[in-house]
Amino acid sequence: MKGPERPGPPVVIVGGLHAEARRATVARLLADVPGSVVLHHDLATATEGTVVRTVRDATGVLSAGEDPLVNDCACCALREDLVPELVRLAEAGGTPLAVVELWDSVEPKAMAEVVTAGGFTVTGVITAVDPALVLPYLGNGDDLAEGGLAAATDQRTVADTFARQLEYAPVLALAESLPGSPEADDEDRELLAQLHPTALKVPVGPGAATAAPAAPAAPAALAEPAAPAAPARPSALARAALAGFDVEAAAAAQHPACALLPAEADAHGVTTLVWHRRRPFHPGRLYAALEDLTCAAARSRGRFWLADKADTLLHWDAAGGALCVEGAGPWLASLPDAAWDLVPPVRRAAAALDWHPEHGDRCQHLVFTSPGLDRDGLARLLESCLLTDAEYAAGRAAWERLPSGFDTLLEV
Repeated sequence: MKGPERPGPPVVIVGGLHAEARRATVARLLADVPGSVVLHHDLATATEGTVVRTVRDATGVLSAGEDPLVNDCACCALREDLVPELVRLAEAGGTPLAVVELWDSVEPKAMAEVVTAGGFTVTGVITAVDPALVLPYLGNGDDLAEGGLAAATDQRTVADTFARQLEYAPVLALAESLPGSPEADDEDRELLAQLHPTALKVPVGPGAATAAPAAPAAPAALAEPAAPAAPARPSALARAALAGFDVEAAAAAQHPACALLPAEADAHGVTTLVWHRRRPFHPGRLYAALEDLTCAAARSRGRFWLADKADTLLHWDAAGGALCVEGAGPWLASLPDAAWDLVPPVRRAAAALDWHPEHGDRCQHLVFTSPGLDRDGLARLLESCLLTDAEYAAGRAAWERLPSGFDTLLEV
């Protein structure tokens, strides 16, 4: 929810676990938007009970300070301090762009909502990515806490955090050929393209242009009378930072009921399988196949329907060999007509586009993306988890009596 609007600079959020790519992106923004200022909260000292804040521009650090943790939560301290810092920046005036550089494991969705609730306008959200590191990070099932990237109580993994950072941002800043990083190849770039096909991808690595070059000057003897110089055209990164961002629409696009999932693709050794069916899963057979399904692809996501829980839309979210399954509210088909007015329009529109005369919006819609994906084998395994013809014909009352292996994963 947006708070009362405050006068102040537009805000762009730059995040991502690829720290060197993030720093390169922020440096490019400072160069491309003269006078811009970067706010950064370093959570590396969170284990000592503090968060270090710095404010800097292209010339160096303008101010620095430490804040205590809030409720032993580093991200909570960031939330408490970020908006007051933006207020101070707004009161000082003269800043054309405020760049919020997130700490490695902080997810941009939460911070975009904090900034918007504080009354400031988020004009862009950018995730900085080193394409050569996409697959290693998606395959990293380590806890963030083990790598010093989060508090000990944080249960997120590197893979699932990176996936959410990547998929939330409408702009990906691609920083290739960074010192110490391997060279990206066509498979790396294709994997990134299939994971987030709608993202605007802006190169920021060495050699990436910052602004349109000026035309060469004419020889003095031939020169026409001087005309006012045309303003330099903003760089692609600067345009993306100021293009505008809808926080509510971005949140809706992450909801499993209306997420804009990738389409079928197969190129450069990377495959995306889109699997869509109108028959419910047998809960026991699906549960038995979870390990194989989770490990079949670098990334899989979507929504699914269990026969014994016909009213509950279930969210599938897998990366790094780990799967998160959770209830995401009711299928719209299970709601009384009077309740539809309480559902966001985007959700109703998504359901209408995929409505079945018998089952409504209930369906299986799972997407698997990976290099070397065994497409046919994966499809056969998924099909084997559906109700058989005889089970399906038995009807919903019989489905609800099926033993569920998901009770340990779900609280629905």
